[in-house]
Amino acid sequence: MTPYPHWISVTRGTAPLVVSLPHTGTDIPDEFLPDLVSLERARKDADWWIHLLYDFAAGLGATVVRTSISRTVIDVNRDPSGVSLYPGQQTTELCPTTTFDGEPLYREGRAPDAAAIAARKAAYFEPYHAVLAAEIAAAKARHGVIALYDCHSIRSVIPRLFEGTLPEFNIGTNKGASCDGELESTVRDICAGSGRPYVLNGRFTGGYITRQYGRPAEGVHAVQMELACRAYMSEPLGYVADDAWPTPYDPAYAAPVRATLTQILEACLAFARARA
Repeated sequence: MTPYPHWISVTRGTAPLVVSLPHTGTDIPDEFLPDLVSLERARKDADWWIHLLYDFAAGLGATVVRTSISRTVIDVNRDPSGVSLYPGQQTTELCPTTTFDGEPLYREGRAPDAAAIAARKAAYFEPYHAVLAAEIAAAKARHGVIALYDCHSIRSVIPRLFEGTLPEFNIGTNKGASCDGELESTVRDICAGSGRPYVLNGRFTGGYITRQYGRPAEGVHAVQMELACRAYMSEPLGYVADDAWPTPYDPAYAAPVRATLTQILEACLAFARARA
C-alpha cells in the first residue's frame, strides 16, 4: 500500500466502523503564514479537542482517519466544487476567507485566488478523501455493512451562522438520506436519554463527508455529530477573541458527554454488525 501523506493519520481497526476527524487539525504550512492576519485567528474555528474526546474510538476497533491540516488551508468537509451545502444560509467556503464570526482571515488582497484554491485541493483535499474513501472501501469489503461517523464541534453561540444557542448534540443524516432510519433513531434516542438538548437534522444536517459517503443502499451508513463546545469544554458563550480560545481540555468536564458518545459509537457498531 502506498504510504499516506504524513499529515494524515490512520488508526486501522477491525470493526465495521470508520470515524472521521476532518476539522481537528491546526497545522498551517509555512508558505501560507505571511498572507494570514494571525495564526491564532487562523486556528480559531478548529474543532478543538475532538480528537481527545473521541480517543476511545480506536479501542472499540474503529478505523480512525484524521488530518492535521487546518480547515483554514482547505475545508475537507465542503463540496470541492465550491457549491454551498447550506444554500441561503451563512457558511464558510472551501478555502475560508473569514472566521465563523465574519472576521477576515487574510491580509487585504492576500486571500487565495482560483489557482491557489486548485493547488490546495490537489495538495490536501484530494489526498484526504482518497485515504478516507480507501478506508471506507476496505472496511466495507471486510464486513459488507459499516457505519461512518463524522466528528465535529462548534461554539454554542455564533449569531452569523445560527440564531440563539445551539443544542449540545446536533445529529446530521442529510435529512435521513445518509443512513438507515433505525440507526438515525437509535442515535437520536441516546442523545435524548442523556438529558442534554439535542436536535436531528437542525442547523447542521451533515457536511460533504456525510453526503458523499453515506450510501445506505450500498452498505455505508453515515452520521455526522456536531457538538456544541459547551457540552465537553468550558466555553464562554458568545464572541471570543483570537487569543482567548480555546479553553484547555478538561477530561473530568468532558466525561459525561464522552460517556454518551461511547454509547453512540457502540450503537453504530451494533447496528453494522446486525446488518452485516
